[in-house]
Amino acid sequence: MKRIETVVQSEISRKVVKAIRDTGVGGVTLIESLGQGAGDRPEIGGKQIEFNSTDVIITVVNDSEVNSVVSAIMDTAHTGQKGDGKIFVTNVEESFDISTKQKSTEKI
Repeated sequence: MKRIETVVQSEISRKVVKAIRDTGVGGVTLIESLGQGAGDRPEIGGKQIEFNSTDVIITVVNDSEVNSVVSAIMDTAHTGQKGDGKIFVTNVEESFDISTKQKSTEKI
């Protein structure tokens, strides 16, 4: 299993969640957050903005689904501008269902 964690601007996050769900993914978590990338901070009203409004979208998928989910995210979030976001894919060693107290072996 793989965990796909995506950081995007808040304005686009709902579209990204829909694109992920459209690939057949069963569950998605959306966390509203603040963040700052490595680039210059914009100024609004003469004040430098410290953080941008970003969202973190997390899903766990079978290995075979990674490419289609990442492609869906890229196709939806890509504008070609700095600040489009990041996608992180990591291994998931185990998962457990709290309600049943059993190790999850089926699709997440």
